[in-house]
Amino acid sequence: MENFKNLKVWSKAHELTLDIYQCTRSFPKDEMYGLTSQMRRAAASIGANIAEGCGRRSDPEMRRFVQIARGSANELEYHLLLAKDLQFLTPDEYSELEVRILEIQRMLAALSQRLQRPVLATS
Repeated sequence: MENFKNLKVWSKAHELTLDIYQCTRSFPKDEMYGLTSQMRRAAASIGANIAEGCGRRSDPEMRRFVQIARGSANELEYHLLLAKDLQFLTPDEYSELEVRILEIQRMLAALSQRLQRPVLATS
């Protein structure tokens, strides 16, 4: 597997993580060890698992870490919804972040499918 920094999905996940850190700064201080921490950890876990999978140097291992990243993306999707419903995020902030996490989820699903395909030998 290539360098994780060259993967578009990693780049998008990293940018989203930076934005999650930024937007959670305005959350109530009593959420520092609750929703704020959960959102930040779930967001960071997406990119971290992509990076770790790339470091394993095998498609089956990479696919396993992509699956873990998908789980973290789903977790973040829920946390975003909760933050909106608690009115920690405005509807516009939520919509923008939701579009981005859904795109990352689709990209991770496609990457997982690509890693599952058998490699055809060329003669």
